[in-house]
Amino acid sequence: MNATIPASALKKKDFASDQDIRWCPGCGDYAILSGVQKAMADIGAAPHQVAVVSGIGCSSRFPYYMGTYGFHSIHGRAPAIATGLKLANPDLHVWVITGDGDGLSIGGNHMLHALRRNVDLNIILFNNKIYGLTKGQYSPTTEVGHVTPSSPYGSVDLPVIPARFALGAGAGFVARGYDVAKELPELFVEAHAHQGASFVEVLQNCVVFNDGTFDEVNNKKTGSDHRIWVKNGEPMIFGQNSDKGIRVNPTSGHLEAVELGNGITEADLCLHEETNVERAWDLSHMKTLTAFGVLYRVEAVAYDAAVRQQVADIHKKKGNLSMEELLRQGHTWQVD
Repeated sequence: MNATIPASALKKKDFASDQDIRWCPGCGDYAILSGVQKAMADIGAAPHQVAVVSGIGCSSRFPYYMGTYGFHSIHGRAPAIATGLKLANPDLHVWVITGDGDGLSIGGNHMLHALRRNVDLNIILFNNKIYGLTKGQYSPTTEVGHVTPSSPYGSVDLPVIPARFALGAGAGFVARGYDVAKELPELFVEAHAHQGASFVEVLQNCVVFNDGTFDEVNNKKTGSDHRIWVKNGEPMIFGQNSDKGIRVNPTSGHLEAVELGNGITEADLCLHEETNVERAWDLSHMKTLTAFGVLYRVEAVAYDAAVRQQVADIHKKKGNLSMEELLRQGHTWQVD
């Protein structure tokens, strides 16, 4: 990779473009954009070392607002295009910006394979549980029963859980945040530090078509009773008064949220283990609690690094063949 420069030499404004931002007033996308720009300054990669690739949707306007290289691509195909970009120019820091509709519906197959292959991409999926750009139809993450223009009697689809999708696809880094969280920039920094595919789901409020859908977790007064920020090696404690936690249910063996007291102490609570995929699976979808932070992280060889090594090994073994030599090796035939 190109050497980074001291973070102190870069500011958030260095990653802002001169374009007017055209999201609805109050949209959660503004906070995410701010978080990404701050994270990039903290990382220390110069703007010309960064490329932002998006698909189609409100979130996909993102490249226009970044003072970096950018590619506003086609619906659902951002992971595939970003894969080609990373293979062609490994020195670029490549970020993929997508939404719950763009990335998990038409783009679900491309997302799956980018994660499975462990391509060194930083993928941020904005999840507002709705199709915002096309006027509020239900999306792959919309809850059952939600009334929208395309489900006037309530959606009957079982929603996709983005973090579980990523875990099932074999992602080595799976995290979750929400748009106005102060921890969001640091979460992006951690995603960038991971070698391979990193997947960060960000819960994002759509003020026009799905306003307040995440009020339970981001409410300033009561949200701390419904969310937990997990940190590797630390006890899983939460609540406005730190009087709640997560333990292993002695009967089912799965994680559950409990209140301290009545015989339950901090000694009964779990420590967060980033490398435990079964625990990450439980954390990704709990009935009364939403987990944020890095849910799962393991290191593995990145796909693009493996491809480059394979090419180098073949060159070493066979030399640098010409195109004519490559075309005529193996099984060939001649038509008279």
